[in-house]
Amino acid sequence: MRDPDVSCRRVIVFDTTLRDGEQAPGCSMNLPEKLAVAGQLERLGVDVIEAGFAAASPGDAAAIKAVAKAVRAPAVASLARALEKDIDAAWEAVREAQRPRIHTFIATSPIHMEYKLKMGPDAVVERAASAVRYARSLCPDVEFSAEDASRSDPDFLCRVFSAAVEAGATTLNVPDTVGYAVPGEFAELVRRLRAGIRGVERAVLSVHCHNDLGLAVANSLAAIEAGAEQVECTVNGIGERAGNAALEELAMALRTRGNRLGACCGIDTTQIYPASRLVAASTGSKVQANKAIVGENAFAHEAGIHQHGILANRETYEIMTPESVGLPRNRMVLGKHSGRHAFDERVAELGLALGPEDAARIFEQFKELADKKKTVSDRDIEALVRGSARRLPESFRLERFVINSGSSITATSAVCLALRDGTREERVAVGDGPIDASFKAIDKIVGKRLVLEDFSLESVTGGKDAQGEAHVRIALDGRRYNGRGLSTDIVEASVRAYLAAINSMEAEAGGGDGTGRAS
Repeated sequence: MRDPDVSCRRVIVFDTTLRDGEQAPGCSMNLPEKLAVAGQLERLGVDVIEAGFAAASPGDAAAIKAVAKAVRAPAVASLARALEKDIDAAWEAVREAQRPRIHTFIATSPIHMEYKLKMGPDAVVERAASAVRYARSLCPDVEFSAEDASRSDPDFLCRVFSAAVEAGATTLNVPDTVGYAVPGEFAELVRRLRAGIRGVERAVLSVHCHNDLGLAVANSLAAIEAGAEQVECTVNGIGERAGNAALEELAMALRTRGNRLGACCGIDTTQIYPASRLVAASTGSKVQANKAIVGENAFAHEAGIHQHGILANRETYEIMTPESVGLPRNRMVLGKHSGRHAFDERVAELGLALGPEDAARIFEQFKELADKKKTVSDRDIEALVRGSARRLPESFRLERFVINSGSSITATSAVCLALRDGTREERVAVGDGPIDASFKAIDKIVGKRLVLEDFSLESVTGGKDAQGEAHVRIALDGRRYNGRGLSTDIVEASVRAYLAAINSMEAEAGGGDGTGRAS
């Protein structure tokens, strides 16, 4: 594997995991999760974090403001429609950032202008310029996006982008909003815009590609070769519909093929795997096994001829090393006799950041788990850390549950919860199995008609003593909330996941947790 030449053209990495990524169905995050992801993005070395869409909800605005205060190195951006009220909300959310950015947009394709905006081209140009001018009066860093640019008339794009530059835009973004473009076509569009936008040299030219045809990364790389200076992406490629260009794929393509592409980026690739695992755990969106770079099989070799080659020289079948993306090779076994030093060292090797208080608490959880399991794996430790990093105030806390279930009887569950006011409440319910009965008992205590939209349960590791990791998504009045639970008892893991989702819902109702999502 070769690193790109240090003299190469450096591409700006704009991460929109917390905005476009979170808009994927079921991928909403609460405030602690967003802050954890933002911290990992900073360690990853992204240049810009788009933290949300401030005008979408008070929760989103509060989360953007919290991220703006928490991270120092990356710029922090908020999306805003080309409306003064949206821009005001965006500025209020990012103004305390070390490097604030307002990102405003308007659609420019004929179909969007006619059917969505119901505006003519002249009005769109004027609205775009006016929005950028107003945003620039508040913030020195303003990005303007022409939504659905890949289906827009190139001459019209040159016109609207020229007006945006004249109004003060510092970044011009070219979105392939519906994933319609193919690489050669998209590269040609970028070249045409670089040649046709008046004042383009005063702004950064950016691209934002969606993956509807599976071409988001290919289109982004083609655009970089054609001169794009910023690339917008998400961790694990999550996002609307089929997702966005995957950050990890772009970063490793620039690292391994930087000489061919004539570009590089500032991503610390050893932080890629920890970032992928954190985003997957926070959103409940699993990474497919054969996913490039971060999938379970990305560095697995089963075929005999491949194994022989790898043993002789890893470069026979690996163009990058597991270590280069943060996959640890040290497999030191941890168990109930392991001490704090070994535990802390393993956490550090896994790229997991913990404060002293969190480290002490998780070490105690590790010792409890080690009493139940013969050995504790890396995946077990990751699961413990991810669970601890997303704590919310607990309106409902599990005290105990008792299950009566079998093949010839109706499942019954008695669940006792501790409430925030210090009282306890216990209810009994029957259901189609112990988990369903437990959820129904909890619903009686909570007193709301919750819709269980998604439930999944998987083993963290192999073996009969493996921890079960449950993911739950519930809905109430059109809002969705994710929860995650972990236990060697799968019923307990499920109950804890359901309560985590409910506590996320309660936290939002009590003052904004960052789960508000852009439409």
